[in-house]
Amino acid sequence: MGMPAGTNFFYLTLLLLSTVAVEFCICRDSISRTELIRDPESIISNSSTFMLGFFSPPNSSERYVGIWYNRVPSSPVIWVANRNRSINDSSGILKLSDDGNLVVQNGQNETLWSSDVSTAGANNTSAQISDSGNLVLRGAQLNTLWQSFEIPSDSFLPNMRISHSHGKTALTSWKSPSDPSIGKFSMGIDPAMSIPEIFIWKEGSPYYRSGPWNGQAFIGVPRMNSVYLQGVRVANDDQGTVYLTYSFANESLLDYFQLNHEGNLVELYWDDGKKRWEIGWLARESECDYYGKCGEFGTCDSKMSPICSCLRGYKPKKLEEWNSGNWTSGCVRSTAQQCERMNTSLNGESGESDGFLKHSNMKVPDSAVWLPEEESKCQTRCLSNCSCRAYAYVSGIGCMVWYLELVDIQKFSENGVDLYIRVAASEIDKNSVSRVKIIVALIVGVIGLAFSGYFMWRWISKSRESGKTRIQRSPIGGLPRDDPKQVKLEDLPLYNFNDIANATNNFSSNNMLGRGGFGQVHRGRFPDGQEIAVKRLSKFSGQGMQEFMNEVLVISRLQHRNLVRLLGCCIEGDERILIYEYMPNKSLDALIFDPMNRGQLNWGKRRNIIAGIARGLLYLHRDSRLRIIHRDLKASNVLLDEDLNPKISDFGMARIFGVNEDQANTRRVVGTYGYMSPEYAMEGRFSEKSDVFSFGVLLLEILSGRRNTSFYLDEQFLNLLGYAWRLWTDDRDGMVNFIDPLIVDADTQPVILKFMHIGLLCVQESTKDRPNMSTVVSMLVSEIVDLPAPNQPAFLNSLMASNMESPQQSQKVCSVNSVTVSIIQAR
Repeated sequence: MGMPAGTNFFYLTLLLLSTVAVEFCICRDSISRTELIRDPESIISNSSTFMLGFFSPPNSSERYVGIWYNRVPSSPVIWVANRNRSINDSSGILKLSDDGNLVVQNGQNETLWSSDVSTAGANNTSAQISDSGNLVLRGAQLNTLWQSFEIPSDSFLPNMRISHSHGKTALTSWKSPSDPSIGKFSMGIDPAMSIPEIFIWKEGSPYYRSGPWNGQAFIGVPRMNSVYLQGVRVANDDQGTVYLTYSFANESLLDYFQLNHEGNLVELYWDDGKKRWEIGWLARESECDYYGKCGEFGTCDSKMSPICSCLRGYKPKKLEEWNSGNWTSGCVRSTAQQCERMNTSLNGESGESDGFLKHSNMKVPDSAVWLPEEESKCQTRCLSNCSCRAYAYVSGIGCMVWYLELVDIQKFSENGVDLYIRVAASEIDKNSVSRVKIIVALIVGVIGLAFSGYFMWRWISKSRESGKTRIQRSPIGGLPRDDPKQVKLEDLPLYNFNDIANATNNFSSNNMLGRGGFGQVHRGRFPDGQEIAVKRLSKFSGQGMQEFMNEVLVISRLQHRNLVRLLGCCIEGDERILIYEYMPNKSLDALIFDPMNRGQLNWGKRRNIIAGIARGLLYLHRDSRLRIIHRDLKASNVLLDEDLNPKISDFGMARIFGVNEDQANTRRVVGTYGYMSPEYAMEGRFSEKSDVFSFGVLLLEILSGRRNTSFYLDEQFLNLLGYAWRLWTDDRDGMVNFIDPLIVDADTQPVILKFMHIGLLCVQESTKDRPNMSTVVSMLVSEIVDLPAPNQPAFLNSLMASNMESPQQSQKVCSVNSVTVSIIQAR
C-alpha cells in the first residue's frame, strides 16, 4: 500500500525525535527510597521492552526524563516527565521525595517536576516501569497512587485510555521535534458530544474530527477497518467516563499512535525486516481532513477540483471569496424552507412541505444529536422540527439529527453514510420535467417488458420440456410458498452455474475439500486467478435448504476480519451453491488436533487465534447491525487464512435476535456433541451465553491440543472440561500438565494459565455465571485483571449419554464432531 504524500517528512521527523544513546543501564525496573536514577543512568522493564532514563532531544543539549522502546535502535520517546522544565546540564536525578512522590531535580536540588499526588505512608512508596510502558507509583499496599498512562505526552500506547481534552488523559503534542514542551495540539474524546468522537484541537479549537463511533469504527475515517482490526475500542469506565483504548493479541508487536507537532495523529509500527519505524495510518491524509475546510453547509471532496462545493439547495455566502479559493465563509440556503416562510409570511401561508435530498458516502457533520427512534421514524422526527437541518440513520448508532449549522462534511469515494439534507420543496421539484419524461419512458418500458415476458413464458415452457433451466433471482426460487423467510439477494452477486463448474473442473473429486450434512465443498479458481471455496447443496440433504437460506440471510449482511467472507451464490434450476473466499491453511481442527501439524501453532499464534475468535463473536453478539447467535462454534468451523488469522464460518445454524431478545427456545436442537451448552442440549434454550460456552470449550482445546471428546475411553475424567476442573480444584500445581507441552515454558505459563481460568469461567453450568463476550475480550487483553473463581463446568458428555439412552426424550439432532465437520482440508 502506498503511503500518502509527506511520508518521507514523517520518517525524517521520527529520526529527529529519536533519543540520544544512553551511556549505561541499571539492571532493575523500579525506584525506591534508597534506589534512585542519576543522569545518565536508566532502568528497564522486566521484559526489557521499555527503558526509563535521561535523554536529550536532537539538536538540543537540554536533559529530560523520558520513556522509550529499549529493544529497537533510534526509538522515539513516548513519554516525558519534565517536558516543560528541562535540566541544562547532566546533574539531574529521578527519585522518591520525602513525601513519597516521584520528582525530577537538578544539581541545585530544585524540583522541576513531581507526580504531585497525596501519598499517605510516604516511606513505603515505590515506582516501577512496567512492560506496557507505564510508569506506576505504588503505595505501601501496592495500590496505584499515580501512573504515567493518566498524564500521557504525545504517544498513545496499547491498553492506555484516552478520554477528553479537559482532563489529564488527553494527548498533547511536542512544541517541535527538538522541544518536548506542550505544543499547540491536543487529542481526546470530546465530552460534550452525545456520540463519542475523536477530536484534535489546535489551541482549543477543532482541527480534526473522526466522526461518530458506531460500535466498531469511527464512521468519518474511511480506512478505519485497518485500525479496528488492531483492537480499537470505545468504552465507559466505572465513573461513566468515555474512553478510547486499543490492544493487540500479539503483545510482542511494537505499535503506537503519536500526535505529532503538526497536529496529525500517526500510527507507527516497527518493521523488524527493514529495521525502522513505518507509518501504518494517518488521521489527516488530505486537505479535506482539516476541520470545517469548506465552512458551513459546504462539503469537501478531495477527488474534485475545486475540493469545496455547496450542498444541494445551498449557494456560496460570499461568491467572490468562494471563487478565489477561500471557502471558510461557507454556504447559505438558495431557497427559503417552509418553516422560514411560515415565520416571515404575514398571512401565515406556508406552501409545500420541505423535503430531504440524499447525499451518499458522506462524513456526517459535527454536533450530531442522537434520538431514540427507529429508522422509519427518524425522517418524521426531523421534518416535524423546524430547527432540524439534516438526519442520518447509521447501523450501530441509530437516528442522528442536526439542529445547528452543518460543519465539517466530507464526500468519500467509499465507506461513507447516507446523509439527508433538508431543503425546500422547490429544490426537489426543479427537475420535474425530466421526471415526467422518465415516468413516460418507464411506462413504455413496462409495456414492452409485458410483451417480452409473454414470449419469455412461452419459451420457458418449451425449454423445460427439453431439460433446459433458467436462473432464478431474488427471492430464491424453489422455496416453499408458505415459508416466511424469503431470502433477498439484491446485494449479493449471483454466479452462473457453468462458470462455477468450470472453476471447479466440473466439481472434480480431486478438488473436493470436504463433505458434510449440507453437501460437498470444492476448491475452485476463476479465470482471473481468484481462488474460491464452493459449497454445493446436496439434493438429498434434509437440512440443506434451511441451512442455505439461513447462511445467505445471515452472513451476507456481516463483514468482519474474523468472519469468513461470502463472495456470492448460484441459484440455477435445482442448484443451490455458496461461494466463499478460499482459506489456504485449512480449518483449526486440522492443525490443533494433528500431532504432526500442531507445532505450526506456537503460543503467539494460538493467542492470536483465541483473540480473533473472541472478537468475531463479540461482533456477532453486540457490534454488528444484526444480533447473531452462531450455535455451532467449534474447531472445524474456524478457518485459518494465509497468516493463520481465524475466521468463523458455517452460519447455517445461526439465529438472528431482536434488539430486546435475550434468549430463544427451539424444539429442534442442532449442534455438535461436546460444544453445546447444557441449557441448549437439554432444554432447547439458547442465547449469547450458549456461544460463550462453546468458545470456552474451544479455548481449552486450543490450550491443550486435545478434543473435548477425546476422553471417551477414560474412566477417570468425563471430558476435557472435567480434566481441567479436576486440576483446578485438586491439583493447582499440576495445572501445567493440562497445557500442550509444545507451547508452555517459564515465560508463557502464567498467561496460558490465565487463559485456562477464562476458559473455565466460560463453561460454567449456569448461564448467569458465564461472562458475556465483551467481558471475555477485556479479560483476554488484561483490562480485567482480577478474575472471579469459576464454578463447576457442565459435564455435557454424561448428560448427553443419559439422553441418548432414553428414546422418550424430545427429538434432538446432534452429532459427533468428526461427523459434522464441514471442511476438513484447505479451502
